[in-house]
Amino acid sequence: MTGLIAILRGVTPAEVVGVGRALADAGVTTIEVPLNSPDPFTSVRLLADALGERCAIGAGTVLTVEDVERARAAGARMVVAPNCDRAVISAAVAAGLTPYPGVATPTEAFAAIAAGARRLKVFPAETVGISGVRAWRAVLPPDVGLVPVGGVDVSNLAAWAAAGVAGVGLGSGLYRPGDTAEAVGARARELCRIWEEAVGRDAGGPVAGVRNA
Repeated sequence: MTGLIAILRGVTPAEVVGVGRALADAGVTTIEVPLNSPDPFTSVRLLADALGERCAIGAGTVLTVEDVERARAAGARMVVAPNCDRAVISAAVAAGLTPYPGVATPTEAFAAIAAGARRLKVFPAETVGISGVRAWRAVLPPDVGLVPVGGVDVSNLAAWAAAGVAGVGLGSGLYRPGDTAEAVGARARELCRIWEEAVGRDAGGPVAGVRNA
C-alpha cells in the first residue's frame, strides 16, 4: 500500500516547511511540490532537508528528463507526471526515483508498466471513476498500485480506498495557496482518519520511497 500524497500546488519556499511539518505531524508521509509552483526545486530541497527522514518528498508535473534530474538533485525521491512519457519513466527509474506517471486508460497503464513504473497516477480520477479503477485493478499486475488524483476529498476518500487503490493524491481539498499550516494540518488529520478507518492502520502506511523503495 502507499497512502495519502499531499499535493502542494502553488506553495512558496517561504511557507513550504511550515506546511510540510503540519502535514507530517498529522500523519501524511508523502509530499509533492508540482513544478508549476513558485521556485519549486527550492521548495523540494527545503522539504527534503527538513522532513526527508519522515516523509517521501517528490516533484510533480514532471514533464522532461531534465526535470527528473533536477528533482533528484534537489532531494526528491519520487516524480509525478500528468502524462505517460516513457522517457521520463525510464529516467526516473535509472535515477533511483519512484515514478508516478499519469494514466487515463488501460492502454496507458500497461505502457507505463512496460516502461518500469509500479505506481500509476490515475488522472483525472473523476473521469476514470471508481468503477473504472475496480475494472483496471482486475487486470493489472497485483504489485502495481493505482493512485487516483483529481476530485478526491473527504466526501469520497473512503469509497476510493474501498476500490483497492494504493493511495490517493490530495490537491485543493487539502491545500490551497495562502492556506495556513494550521488549516492544512486540520484537514490532513481528518483525511488521515478517514483513510486509516477505510483501509486499516497497518495497511495505510507510507508510500513507495519511504517503506517500499
